[in-house]
Amino acid sequence: MRIGIVALLSFLLISCGQKASDANQSQAEQQQKFKWKLVTTWPKNYPGLGTAPENFANKVEAMSGGRLSIKVFGAGQLVPAFEVFDAVSQGTAEMGHGAAYYWTGKAKATGFFTSVPFGLNAQEMNGWLHYGGGLELWRELYEPFNLVPFAGGSTGVQMAGWFNREINSMEDIKGLKMRIPGLGGDVISRAGGVSVTMPGGELYTSMQTGVIDATEWVGPYNDLAFGFHQVAKYYYYPGWHEPGPILELIVNKQALASLPADLQAIVEGAARAVNQDMLDEYTARNNTALVELVETHGVDVRKLPDDVIAELRRLSAEVLEELAEEDELSRRIAESVKAFQKQATAYHGISEEAYYQARKQ
Repeated sequence: MRIGIVALLSFLLISCGQKASDANQSQAEQQQKFKWKLVTTWPKNYPGLGTAPENFANKVEAMSGGRLSIKVFGAGQLVPAFEVFDAVSQGTAEMGHGAAYYWTGKAKATGFFTSVPFGLNAQEMNGWLHYGGGLELWRELYEPFNLVPFAGGSTGVQMAGWFNREINSMEDIKGLKMRIPGLGGDVISRAGGVSVTMPGGELYTSMQTGVIDATEWVGPYNDLAFGFHQVAKYYYYPGWHEPGPILELIVNKQALASLPADLQAIVEGAARAVNQDMLDEYTARNNTALVELVETHGVDVRKLPDDVIAELRRLSAEVLEELAEEDELSRRIAESVKAFQKQATAYHGISEEAYYQARKQ
């Protein structure tokens, strides 16, 4: 009996000690502060693209009560725009903000996670990523690079771009030097053009000096800010190459794991908030920017000819088919996107698309 009482008391003492230890650990975690660096591929505070990571950092600091503070660096302030991926992968910075298709040299399939030509729009991309298995595939792709990706914003359907050459047929694509990254660039190259990848900050001068003949960027809101109407003759639509581009927030895997669970949840929650907020902003600001481009600056807005669109669609299918054959993971990603798009197209044919047609009448 006495032995039993002693054992019970010992158990209670150990249990109480464990609870006290857990409480002390929890309190220590709540008092610990983290300071992170976030590098981006955009000019510092550039409208939309550049302000999204700033908004993210502000939300994280507010939600964490200052326990996690993040300093944002624009392109070139800490690392060049196209070194963001490596900087975060290697731990030079804990986070980055950019577009996955900038990293096709690391893994060709990264292009799927920005935008697919004639593929998903922003609403559909978000659905595929967060409820269709896309995010899991994205994280599997980035796992070898020590990175954890999150959706970090969308601009909605983009414009086809700014051109100093009229596009009346596919013949006009041949020899065209165009800044167009990702899978869209592969399509332009297949059509006989020359696709070029360069940071946004270099585009105005490159168009002005004739280094390139055309550039896609985003849409009216950002294109007006860069002043492309001053150096280009024609503004073409639709943005066949980027119907719903998703931007990315990438986090160094070890840095994310070092955070307490509540701060990890705050990072994820802030990313989801900023992802939607950017799309909201572009949906509003593209409207007024287009009016200014046309009515104030006299921009010549043109639709790409139907036969050009049809041929670009055919070439896009070829590019995607070949990409799916790169490796087993690329095949699974391509199949996942294709299956989701098939269902989304069927449903949106009687919902979104049908409503747009009804609204016109």
